[in-house]
Amino acid sequence: MNKKLYFFQSIHFKIALVFALLFLITFQIIGAYFVQQLKKDDLKTFKQQVELSSYVDNSLIDNLAKGDMKSANANIRDILEDINNSNVTQVQVVDTKGTIRGDSDVNSQSWVGQKTTDEDIKQVLYNGRTYTKLTYDKTDDKRYYVSITPLFSSSGNTNTLVGAVYLRASLEQVYSSLSNVTVIFFSAALIATGLGLFLAILISRAITQPIDEMKKQTARIARGDYSGQVHVYGNDELGQLAQAVNNLSVRVEEAQESSEAERRRLDSVLSHMSDGVIATDRRGNVIIMNEMASEALNIDAAEADGQSILDVLNIRGRYTLRDLLEKHDEIILNLSDDEHEQVLNAYFSLIQRESGFISGLVCVLHDVTEQKKIDRERRQFVSNVSHELRTPLTSMRSYIEALNDGAWKDPKVAPNFLKVTQDETDRMIRMINDLLSLSRMDSGTSKLDLELVNLNELYNYILDRFDMMLKTDTNDNKKAKKNYTIKRDFTRRELWVEIDTDKFMQVVDNIMNNAIKYSPDGGVVTCRLLETHNHVILSISDQGLGIPKKDVSHIFDRFFRVDKARSRAQGGTGLGLAISKEVIELHGGKIWVDSIEGKGSTFYISLPYEEYEGDLWDEN
Repeated sequence: MNKKLYFFQSIHFKIALVFALLFLITFQIIGAYFVQQLKKDDLKTFKQQVELSSYVDNSLIDNLAKGDMKSANANIRDILEDINNSNVTQVQVVDTKGTIRGDSDVNSQSWVGQKTTDEDIKQVLYNGRTYTKLTYDKTDDKRYYVSITPLFSSSGNTNTLVGAVYLRASLEQVYSSLSNVTVIFFSAALIATGLGLFLAILISRAITQPIDEMKKQTARIARGDYSGQVHVYGNDELGQLAQAVNNLSVRVEEAQESSEAERRRLDSVLSHMSDGVIATDRRGNVIIMNEMASEALNIDAAEADGQSILDVLNIRGRYTLRDLLEKHDEIILNLSDDEHEQVLNAYFSLIQRESGFISGLVCVLHDVTEQKKIDRERRQFVSNVSHELRTPLTSMRSYIEALNDGAWKDPKVAPNFLKVTQDETDRMIRMINDLLSLSRMDSGTSKLDLELVNLNELYNYILDRFDMMLKTDTNDNKKAKKNYTIKRDFTRRELWVEIDTDKFMQVVDNIMNNAIKYSPDGGVVTCRLLETHNHVILSISDQGLGIPKKDVSHIFDRFFRVDKARSRAQGGTGLGLAISKEVIELHGGKIWVDSIEGKGSTFYISLPYEEYEGDLWDEN
């Protein structure tokens, strides 16, 4: 059912309104230009009228040059009193020292002999150039023209600045004239706009009548009634459009029958495809969805029926239906959430007849989650390795170039340069060794040299080495890099586990080094060891800045650093925690972290544990 069309909504009204607005805008532009030009000319004439004559300027110059200030001030006062211009409200004469020597305003005679406070006058006395401005005085609600002119005394071939004249004149007469002209233009524009609106209504009626007939015919076509023809009034554009509407009614009837056959063929093809398939009508609404598509999008086919494909694929806002029809052959749909990762490739193709009539869309969904994951990890790995190796190589190249340019001859500089080069080389060797270790773990060629170890003693031995490092720095009377305290909280029961001692020490060293790096000076690193019914749990807690919540899940990723600049400056490779995770998992254990940003982090290591009965050294 068609909604009632009000007059102001019709194209009849809109055409008339456009004509009226064109008249109004044209008059306004002409009026604005004319008024601005008139204002410019009036201001120019006004400035010429209020300028002081050269005779007055010369008289003021002669008196300012006199040595007798009292007599000169009297003469200046007489000169100013003789100025007869109704527009000039104030004339003030100031000498080069900024002293007011005369004022035409009878109420301002007390200022004579005092220093002027006007910054504009001071600026003119300083640079010797005329200054003018238009200003508005809030006290009397009037606009004024202000001119400050420097006065020069000619002496030989030089001009000497002797003072300045401050002139203020009222602009009310000028603006009053402009206001009257503006009102005249505005009134004329309104009258012309009214006449233009009346003529536009007559013209638009002749245009809109055939359009109204075509609207009624298209409404009948939409209801399924293809009978009737639009009357063609002529061979102009509207006549051609009317003929096109008549042809359309015939074509639509044929297309309706053809679309049913197309849909049956489409259903047959889609039902036998293994990938997810969605078919739409020509408006982009879903008409077919196979089981694979329903599972991939986690939506029931009956629920999706009739919905726009933009909503079903959740791409509204990024794409329009026209984009899918004309521009995009493939779209990546990232349906990942916190629980699982899922990436689909959506391929689009048109369902159209040989005539070009588009009757719908086909969308094929192909799951590329695993492929994207592998590609992403490969690109990230190559990028990280390239970046990490480029940094020390760039540094080494700079220092080697400096040595090659002659720095090796400097006994103070050369050792430092060589030391940096050696440190960067060591850093690359550590990184490559770490990468090789990870590669062996990934390929399954890394073997564990297991031995039965008292974990209490091994853990304590590792921590003793960090205590010793702190004591060594203190005993050598060197300023320790950072003071810290290691607090132990161990179970008293001996825990014997089978582990690769060297690899396990590497894991604890990595975590302890991080805890010390990111702890504040004087902080406490708490190390705990406890036993559950089938696991032994180690934990290392620091009082550092903690790890942001968004980074906790990535802390064991390769080359990941929370504080990238600081970690790289301290020689880290970004692989320590990744290696630690691989080593612990090779032992059948788990490693994880809990962290509160601003309060510190706690790393946990869980290893499988079986209690040994009797003497560990008894032979069977």
